[in-house]
Amino acid sequence: MKALSDTWFAEGYIDFELKKYTLLAYLKEINHYFNENKLYPQLGDVIFHYNNLLAFKENKQHLQQHFPKRLTALNLERLQLLYEQMIADDELMEELENIMQYAIGKMNKTICEGTEIYEFVEEQLNITPVGIIPLDVQEGYMLLCDGRFSDTLVYRYRLTIFERHDEKYRGIHTQYISTYTRTFAHSGHSIKTDLIRHNQELPNPAVYTVETDLVFPVTETLLPIAKRSLVKYITRNAA
Repeated sequence: MKALSDTWFAEGYIDFELKKYTLLAYLKEINHYFNENKLYPQLGDVIFHYNNLLAFKENKQHLQQHFPKRLTALNLERLQLLYEQMIADDELMEELENIMQYAIGKMNKTICEGTEIYEFVEEQLNITPVGIIPLDVQEGYMLLCDGRFSDTLVYRYRLTIFERHDEKYRGIHTQYISTYTRTFAHSGHSIKTDLIRHNQELPNPAVYTVETDLVFPVTETLLPIAKRSLVKYITRNAA
């Protein structure tokens, strides 16, 4: 995917038609992936750029505090200089405001389309615990199955907590373990038993199956959404 730079709207010649062309080429490629039901990393990337624009437009005087952490000190300095130029140049300010307003609207439309796909996929997922779930569910296994009904993908997961803008969020880290061919001999319970036998580090793991009757691209869509859905499921049931 041809990516936008983190500060694309502030680089080079500030011209509405030029930036419009750059933006539309980027969004056309994003939508191409969405049409194939491939959401990541495309959806996360366009959300990042959308938040960048909002932060610059609404909080110009607080760039360091409000911009996403992905931006480097050099990029933040460039944006600060651009803002100072805007104050001194009404024509530049108007042009940049037009660029940002246009881009925010276009990106919002693309994000909504991606979100619709995300929500549809999320609704198709069925999460169930395998056997008795221990008190400690911070680490365990996720068994991922789709509508091809041929394989069960096994991932070891570990829940994490990270802070952003004075708020705490739960995240999840996963590591691919193995693939089991789906047979009567490889049920969720038998897979759990096999995992325990081969990994004494987790003698009593939390194990969850995440299943759907439909088929979606695993890496770009199914796995990212399954991970987020599992975090919500565990958090909700632990409360």
